[in-house]
Formats: sequence, structure tokens, C-alpha cells
Amino acid sequence: MDRLIRGIGMNDEIRIFSVDTTDTVNEAVSRHGAYPTAAAALGRSMTAGLMMGTMLKNEEKVTVTIQGGGPIGAIVVDSNAKGNVRGYLGNPKVHFPLNDIGKLDVRRAVGTDGFLSVAKDIGLKEHFTGSTEIVSGEIGEDFSYYFYASEQIPSIVALGVLVNPDNTIKASGGFIIQVLPGASDETIEYLDARAKEMTPVSKLIEQGLSPEDIINEAIGEENWRSLDEMPVHFECNCSKDRFLNAIASLDPSEIITMIQEDGGAEADCHFCRNKVWIEKEELQELIAH
Repeated sequence: MDRLIRGIGMNDEIRIFSVDTTDTVNEAVSRHGAYPTAAAALGRSMTAGLMMGTMLKNEEKVTVTIQGGGPIGAIVVDSNAKGNVRGYLGNPKVHFPLNDIGKLDVRRAVGTDGFLSVAKDIGLKEHFTGSTEIVSGEIGEDFSYYFYASEQIPSIVALGVLVNPDNTIKASGGFIIQVLPGASDETIEYLDARAKEMTPVSKLIEQGLSPEDIINEAIGEENWRSLDEMPVHFECNCSKDRFLNAIASLDPSEIITMIQEDGGAEADCHFCRNKVWIEKEELQELIAH
């Protein structure tokens, strides 16, 4: 089972999130039928979005949208404080030859002309929103830039997804290390130096390293301690009632057209690809109200 750990380190000057999302991402990629490059982009985005969700509390949730102008279109990820995440992308049927360094060309698929946007629902009438430019299209660097530019939190974001020849996920996960206010220059310099020489996180997961082991690789076993851990998984909260509510917001003439032409309506969830058939009687009831 996938799990996430939260920790603190470097004299309590940093906070740490580390997660294995192999099963979680595999579930999403399977539902969307994503090709390898698109799968890597979706997996990286879901992994980062999942960790962002666990930075929240109680019923709070976050939606991340990445629109880089590339052929996969928008990537949308929903997650919450309980370790649940779901995601979709505009065009899952995108794949390219490996890039110059032999990796999936996520940058080309995502694009570099657009924005990473975050909307946090923290129980207030107005959502917290922030948006920053896409700086690399590789997603990890884009989240790092978002944290720094929008939330003023220097952060290292490492994300990795390895895709098998049959398009299933071999390994997926990542970590976020965030520098807390008052951290020393020495701590920041140490983190930078370690990040530059670290093995890619997907390789570490492929080798069977746990979220704890990966943090040990990142900053040294003696430099941090775990605070807690939680299971994480793909979960979609779509339901027939939600689809009915969405249809109810349409103009009555559109609902009448559904009844006359199709004898009902088929609703398709973007996130989980589940389809729900809505009978004409249910549609007629919506018009009556």
C-alpha cells in the first residue's frame, strides 16, 4: 500500500514530506489509458498534489491545474488532508521518443508556456488561490517555483515516475523539503549541495527504497526524524447526485434535447472515467423542479 511520511529536520529548520505513489498513480493511469509520457506527467502532478493536500488539515482540500500549452492539455489534480487524490489530463494519448538524457520527455508533453495554478478550499467563503508561470515543464521544478514565488517557502520538490513497456507504472513517488522561517544559510547550502548529487527519486523507488530511505538519501539519516505517516490512495468522490446537480444547472431546453434525442443522458467523470446513465424520468424531474 502507498504511504506518505511527514517529518522535521536540520534542527527543526525544515519540514519533510515523502511518498510512494506507485499504486495510486497506476490506478489513475489505467483508468485514463495514458501513454507513457502522459502517464509520467500525470503521475508527477498527482504525487506533488497529494503532498500538498497533506499539508492541509481536517476537511480542507486543494486543486492544482497545470496548463503549459503542450499537447497533453491541462492537468488537473484534486487532493485533500486525508491522503486522497485524483487527477486527469486533457489528452492522455501523448507519447514521444526519450529526451536527450534518455528520459520520458515530460517537458515537451506539458509545454512551457502557461501557468501552474493552485486553489485551496480551507473552509472559508473565498478560496486561497495562487498562480505562477511554468518554468520548466518537468513539473518538479514548477512546483518548487510555485512554493517560492507564491507562498514564499523555499522548497525542493523531487518527483519521479517510471513506466513499464505495457504502460503500467513501475515506480512513482517523490518528496518535498521546505525551509522554515529562520533557517540558517548553512542549512540551505547543505540542502542545495545534497540535491545536486542525489540519485533520481524514481530510481530509488525502483530499487525498493521506502519513503524514509529516500529522505535518508536526500539529507542524511541523522538529520531528520519522522513525525507521522498515513496511507494514500486514488479516490474519486463523483456520484450520480453530483451529475444530476450539474445537469440541473443547464438550461431546461438542453435537458429536453437530451430526453428527446437520447432518451436520457450518459455522464462521464473526467477524473475516474466512470460512466453513469441517467434515465429520462430523472431528467424530467429536474425540469419539473
